[in-house]
Amino acid sequence: MPKAVRFDTYGGLDVLKVVEVPRPEPGPGQVLVQVKAAGINPGEAKIREGLLAERWPATFPSGQGSDLAGVVAGVGPDVSEFTAGDEVIGFVDTRSSQAGYAVVEAGDLTRKPPAVPWDVAGALKVAGTTAVAMVRAVGASAGDTVVVAGAAGGVGSIAVQLARQAGATVIGLASERNHGWLRDHGVTPVTYGDGVADRIRAAVPGGKVDAFIDTVGGDYVQLALDLGVPASRVDTIVSFDAVEKLGVKAEGGAAVPGAATLAELAQLIADGDLDVPIVAAYPLDQVQEAYRRLAEGHLLGKIVLLP
Repeated sequence: MPKAVRFDTYGGLDVLKVVEVPRPEPGPGQVLVQVKAAGINPGEAKIREGLLAERWPATFPSGQGSDLAGVVAGVGPDVSEFTAGDEVIGFVDTRSSQAGYAVVEAGDLTRKPPAVPWDVAGALKVAGTTAVAMVRAVGASAGDTVVVAGAAGGVGSIAVQLARQAGATVIGLASERNHGWLRDHGVTPVTYGDGVADRIRAAVPGGKVDAFIDTVGGDYVQLALDLGVPASRVDTIVSFDAVEKLGVKAEGGAAVPGAATLAELAQLIADGDLDVPIVAAYPLDQVQEAYRRLAEGHLLGKIVLLP
């Protein structure tokens, strides 16, 4: 029988388990995908821990995961755009991608270009669409200087490249171990921590920061405002309270069309214009270890599960 990640109660890594489940059946407008790769994301860990129970409650037993890439194994009624054997990239809103098979709405899938590796494709949706939305939210364009906090993380590593493609000068806040990767991608790296404001000012041409992307939280929104960035050009995906208090934006992946944006990102990867680093890949049975690695932080890029 196929396997899937499940948890029956909120808690730490120990509540995660991999169990045998019946093979799901696609309904009208749905596609059954045999999953080749499924990304993992910090938000999933927070949901499992119960930290987002008021915003996104879980129903038990709960599955897990949104990102996926795989091969079409079957289609439901009213689906004509995909057939068995098609290689696809997509996502689910049912917390069910970390499994051997997943049922996906046909409109949430796009074809996988042959040049895009499975692990990259499976890790693309959440981080990729979030990065696109954030770069657009701050209006990154030619002549701008944009600071990205968490510049080597899953979202940040894509956002810095998209901001560069938009013509901006990009300052990336990251741990020193990831500075080489940032430089290789045209980003000026700056180490975070005490004195970061002064280091940013020293790194910025003319000392002026035009926009700020925060993927980390903490004091970064206030830092952006202290640097003189207008609230309308600050976007955070962590400090939601700052939206009401300080007037900044909190636009993430939901602000852009999912499948269409995935198709654009996949083509950039296929053309060699976007690099999505994969820090580690784990078999489905090692889901606890994968999330343990995620919790360690300071990652370069994404972690994926390979069912």
